[in-house]
Amino acid sequence: MLVVENLIKNFRDVTAVNNISFKIEPGKIFGLLGPNGAGKTTTIRTVLNIIKPTSGSISFNGKQITSDFFNKIGYLPEDRGLYKKSRAVDVISYFAGLKNLDKKSIAEAIDYWLDRMSIENYRLKKIEELSKGNQQKIQFIIAVIHNPQILILDEPFSGFDPINQQLIKEILLSFVNSGKIIMLSTHQMETAERLCSDIFLINKGKEVCSGSLAAVKKKFGGNFVKIEYQGDGSVLNTLDGVINIDSYSNYAEVQLDDGILPSDFLRLAAGKLNITQFSVMEPTLNKIFIDVIKQSSN
Repeated sequence: MLVVENLIKNFRDVTAVNNISFKIEPGKIFGLLGPNGAGKTTTIRTVLNIIKPTSGSISFNGKQITSDFFNKIGYLPEDRGLYKKSRAVDVISYFAGLKNLDKKSIAEAIDYWLDRMSIENYRLKKIEELSKGNQQKIQFIIAVIHNPQILILDEPFSGFDPINQQLIKEILLSFVNSGKIIMLSTHQMETAERLCSDIFLINKGKEVCSGSLAAVKKKFGGNFVKIEYQGDGSVLNTLDGVINIDSYSNYAEVQLDDGILPSDFLRLAAGKLNITQFSVMEPTLNKIFIDVIKQSSN
């Protein structure tokens, strides 16, 4: 288990991380979420022992994180760093060597991962000759080639098309099944919602929301319905119990007063519109993110 306790990081007069604590269990994807400048990257770099905390502790299985853990951690940074004039195979081999892998293990791992990522034909290409997506694949391979116990990913889906995003998701889920500890930092709330079992939302260096995804949705959820219809949807604004409506071309997401049953609202709406589909909604992580950040920023 990776444990962060009472972490504080100050930069002169700025407190980038303000007394946050969380735990990440093996076999789970932990979402570290927040807007730009919230303190996510500072938290990640502190966990990685790149920068030292002002106070607080970071431990893995009861032992403090030190340079001795370097080979147990895989890190995919948001700002990519590849040697663009070098061949893909040489770049991967170099970084794998930094993780103390022997030449045979490096060669076997490179063959496996190039094939797994469907870029075997590019092994002798220079990095600068690869597309942005294929460069991202090389960066991902570098992060995982030494089979780390802890994997920290900062915007891992950046630059990938939907097919390759699905490939990365499948690989991450296989890591979950093997019991790895995974920290995922992303602005893609839909992706976080699909992958993360636990989330930690940070804003201005402080925790604003955390827990299992199910518990967070229950806590910040409301009385929401989705209604698809034919007709003039503006009539929904006139119905009793409507707090807010997000309208689209042929459907609307409606927040109801807590005292209004969805079935009662459906009867009212059916008297005004031709209803083609109706369902009770749980709030999306994206909506929770926006609402919580707005509240914490006031």
